[in-house]
Amino acid sequence: MPIRIVDVREVTKPISSPIRNAYIDFSKMTTSLVAVVTNVTRNGRPVIGYGFNSNGRYGQGGLIRERFRPRILDADPATLCDATGENLDPDRIWAAMMANEKPGGHGERSVAVGTLDMAIWDAVAKIAGKPLFRLLADRHGITADPRVFVYAAGGYYYPGKDDAALQAEMRSYLERGYTVVKMKIGGESLADDQRRIEAVLRTIEGRARLAVDANGRFDLETAIAYAKMLRGYDLFWYEEAGDPLDYQLQAALAEFYPGPMATGENLFSHQDARNLIRYGGMRPDRDWLQFDCALSYGLCEYQRTLAVLREAGWSWRRCVPHGGHQMSLAIAAGLGLGGNESYPDVFQPYGGFPDGTKVQDGIVTLPELEGIGFEGKSDLYAEMRALAA
Repeated sequence: MPIRIVDVREVTKPISSPIRNAYIDFSKMTTSLVAVVTNVTRNGRPVIGYGFNSNGRYGQGGLIRERFRPRILDADPATLCDATGENLDPDRIWAAMMANEKPGGHGERSVAVGTLDMAIWDAVAKIAGKPLFRLLADRHGITADPRVFVYAAGGYYYPGKDDAALQAEMRSYLERGYTVVKMKIGGESLADDQRRIEAVLRTIEGRARLAVDANGRFDLETAIAYAKMLRGYDLFWYEEAGDPLDYQLQAALAEFYPGPMATGENLFSHQDARNLIRYGGMRPDRDWLQFDCALSYGLCEYQRTLAVLREAGWSWRRCVPHGGHQMSLAIAAGLGLGGNESYPDVFQPYGGFPDGTKVQDGIVTLPELEGIGFEGKSDLYAEMRALAA
């Protein structure tokens, strides 16, 4: 009997919080949690792959249940297996999900597919009996390195949060081993943000570096005004100043900001990535790319994005994915990316690391857990087990 997927389950879960960035608040934010159940058994239990979508995009239950789940379950199981017949083939399953879909218009479907793709890769690595990061390294002929740079993303606007509270938050990240911290800008006036930045810099001086994130809020004039202010500080990066699809703005901004910039978390295909590299003025010697597989059709598509970058002369070390989840962490370890985002305090239980994993000098070391390693994070795995029960 061929290996097959016997069920795909989805539940939309809240990850609401009173925090906000320069563009949105998270008071109504949701995520889709999915389970891909296979007919493979280990220790008397079916092998189940799990996945979810990153924060900032809402749950995709409608698309998953109405469009993509039926395509997986209606496909001939033999067409979803690899050439050996001993495991599932993520690329073949991806092709089945995307059957009869027109090109372009990535929007929300890229999130739905990315969510399912995460669960499929989790199942594939478990069937292979390997951590996903080692499976990926083997497939690409790369030596896996379980040590990954991570930075602490926070510094959100929050009701009643003054500079002292912001400083306390950043101090807590230093105490937990982070050497780069990130805060939001663009949600208040330039003068207020400058005051907030200087408060953080006083707190972390000599112990960490600061990145700032405008979440696509600025027009060109405002982006330049902030660039002129920010270039007076030694920042780790200036992130997503303008609309993610306004490549002309990004390119023009480089003339005013010589330091590192970062963008890409809201680009959802390898074609989008190619356009950013072609037209966005991004500089491969200093800038950072933040494509998030969980929002952009999954790891199958992310590998095509990496191929585009390599063809354009970019090192994969310039990629530090958005999202703060274990899937991107596994990709970073397996394919040698530059690191990964981390959410120490928000969007739980979906962000973070397996229990007991420590950040030391800005580095985490992935444990040798099969699949993506969700089973090692007890609060998250409790949610997953409830869905699969």
